[in-house]
Amino acid sequence: TQSRSSAASDVYKRQMCGRFSFTSTKEEVEQTLDLTLGQELQKSYNIAPTQKAYVVTNEYPQRLQAYNWGLIPHWVDEAKVTGKLINARAEGISSKPSFRIPIRSKRCLVLADSFYEWKPYGRNKLPYRIMMKDDRLMVMAGIWDIWKQGDQIFKTFSILTTIPNKEMEMIHNRMPVIFSEKQQQKKWLEDIPLQEVLGMMRAIRDKSLKFYQVSDKLNSIKVNSEQLHHEVLSPPTLFD
Repeated sequence: TQSRSSAASDVYKRQMCGRFSFTSTKEEVEQTLDLTLGQELQKSYNIAPTQKAYVVTNEYPQRLQAYNWGLIPHWVDEAKVTGKLINARAEGISSKPSFRIPIRSKRCLVLADSFYEWKPYGRNKLPYRIMMKDDRLMVMAGIWDIWKQGDQIFKTFSILTTIPNKEMEMIHNRMPVIFSEKQQQKKWLEDIPLQEVLGMMRAIRDKSLKFYQVSDKLNSIKVNSEQLHHEVLSPPTLFD
C-alpha cells in the first residue's frame, strides 16, 4: 500500500502552479496596480510552496504585503505552513470548506513575472517558464486567510487555477487565473456578488503568453538565481 507521505508527495507533484518567480521592479508594480511603494522589492527566481510572496489583498488594496504560499484556513485547530493548499481549483470552489469563505470575502492579487510548469517528456518532466507575451507584470488571482492563536499569526494565500488556454494546453491541463487588464484586477478586490467572482475565473485569452524551456536546476528549491530564467535547448527527438 502507498504510504501517507508518498501519497502526499504525489498530490504535490500534480499540483499547478507549483513554482513561480518575481523579479519585477518597484516601478512596474506601481504602474500596473496604481500603488505607491516606499520599499525596494525583493527578487526571487524560484518561489516555492511555504515561502513568502507579494500579494495585494482586498482588505488593504493600496498596500503590498508578503504572505506565505499555502493557505491555512482560519478555523483549523493547529496551524503549520505546509504548503498543501497552494492552489484552489475554480471549479466547485464556492462549496469547498477551505475556500468557500475566502472566495467570497478574502481575495487577493498574487504578483509574478512568470510561473513554471513541467511538461512530460518520455519518463522525464521538462520545466518551462511561462510569462506574459509583452513581458509585463503577471497578476494572478488568489485567495487569502489569516490564522491567529495567542502570539502566533499566519498570513497565507492560494493561487486559483482553471482550464488552460491554447498555449498552456501544450504543457499542462491547468493554469493560473491571470488578470491582464486593470479593470479585472480592481474588480477582483471589490465587494461583488459571488456569481460575478466565479465568472472571472477563466483562462486568459489565447496568444497572451509565451514560454520556453529552462534548466532542471529549478527542481531544487535551494537554487534561486538568474540562471533559472535562461532558456535551454530542448532535447533531441527521433526526427532531428
